[in-house]
Amino acid sequence: MKKRGKAAGIVLAVCLLLAGCADAGPGAGSRRIVRIGHNQSSGHPIHLALTAFKDYINEKLGDRYVVEVYPSELLGSQTDMVQLTQTGAIDYCVASNAILETFSRNYEIFNLPYLFASTGAYHHVMDDEAVTGPIFESTRQAGFTAVTWLDAGTRNFYTVNRPIESPKDLRGLKIRVQQSPTNIGMMRLLGGSATPMGFGDVYTALQSGIIDGAENNELALTDNGHGDVCKFYSYDMHQMVPDILIGNNAFIEGLTPEERAIFEEGYEIVNRVEREQWGRAVDAAKEKAENVQGVQFIYPDKEPFSRACLPLHQQVLENNPGLEPIYEAIQAYNREYPAGEEPGAGGQI
Repeated sequence: MKKRGKAAGIVLAVCLLLAGCADAGPGAGSRRIVRIGHNQSSGHPIHLALTAFKDYINEKLGDRYVVEVYPSELLGSQTDMVQLTQTGAIDYCVASNAILETFSRNYEIFNLPYLFASTGAYHHVMDDEAVTGPIFESTRQAGFTAVTWLDAGTRNFYTVNRPIESPKDLRGLKIRVQQSPTNIGMMRLLGGSATPMGFGDVYTALQSGIIDGAENNELALTDNGHGDVCKFYSYDMHQMVPDILIGNNAFIEGLTPEERAIFEEGYEIVNRVEREQWGRAVDAAKEKAENVQGVQFIYPDKEPFSRACLPLHQQVLENNPGLEPIYEAIQAYNREYPAGEEPGAGGQI
């Protein structure tokens, strides 16, 4: 009951905030305001991609729609924004796969550690609608649907005081993970202590010593300042997990066929621009983290990490047999695109 009351309070507060923003918007007139929220900074590839989407929709349908993008958790945490998208208080948001796992067990598959053999396999899987379509549609009953995926790179461990060169180095460390049962299970198998928390709380938790480290991509070091505190970044490459752009079903289904076609073109722009920007952003983040923040990059042998996590694959498939065809399709891509010259795979970027 308390959770339901809190969610209702969040929706009311954001609705009041957005009503004020709409009233203040010059020249909006009778045009429908389309609101998109995410938790990254205004310089992040996700924001740049959503800005390209905004510009495209405003250009094509500007007589009917005005797209507004809200970065940096201005509309609340990711969990808050997913709830707001469910209710239609906002129209779209970027959600982590871990959060979506709580709405549909189909998303468990992408949280499995060491699911993909290479970034090539990962990208081909995510671009294959035969694989992702049933997953993206599986939250329809919750009031929202995935409209495209966003590359969030590889997730790796970074710590304040101790480099992670093998699973035994994680013993006794409190590591922030995303709020999902799969991620908690991964840390248990690797020997660390999982500490789930919202992304916006991680910097303070690292700084105050509440946690000893976290796991994320390289941009967390620079965009979110985690490299000011954590001086060791280990390319164990335990996950390649997409972020997902979700849309409110009632809004999407209320579009005319012409409008929907244009929005779908916009989703493709989001995917393309974000992926183009991602590689540049990672290169820039590594350079800044190493040369300005003093972060040491470490390239451990991935095999001991991968071996330790294999029981989780079997456990998830046993508990959710419907994932087996998807898992097998992914393994086929892994055979076609095996590990290559990637960080932690014998080579470096």
